[in-house]
Amino acid sequence: MLFARKKRRISRLLLVEDEPLVAFDTEHFLRDAEFEMVATVDRVSDALAVIADARDIDLVLVDISLADGSGIDVARAAHRAGVPVLFVTGSCPEGGREVAAGCLAKPYAQRDLLAAIAAIEAVLDGRKPRRVPGGLSLFAGVAEA
Repeated sequence: MLFARKKRRISRLLLVEDEPLVAFDTEHFLRDAEFEMVATVDRVSDALAVIADARDIDLVLVDISLADGSGIDVARAAHRAGVPVLFVTGSCPEGGREVAAGCLAKPYAQRDLLAAIAAIEAVLDGRKPRRVPGGLSLFAGVAEA
């Protein structure tokens, strides 16, 4: 095939979100965009279990404020496992910069989530992102993940 799609570096996602409607909409949108959802969970403990289970995860999308703790704890575990993290939250944390690739501020448009994932993928591949959505902050340690 002459115009084959380039294989994505980021294709398998873990979504950690405790707002049911946000989680449902995000999961379905990402599946429609041809991402594979490893799991969608709403608790820190469940996210830690998925990460510890050594499943192939290319990126963790995590909210900061979760019912049983902080998404920063999820980010730390993912970072130790060598998995990049994108915070998707209303308030980007200062304490998470060393363990995450970036932060996308809520509310965000679906196209901005896709652009944020693409930007992280570009940086991980050593390229400059084509588009960085307005609500995205890329953290300095993204290339180290």
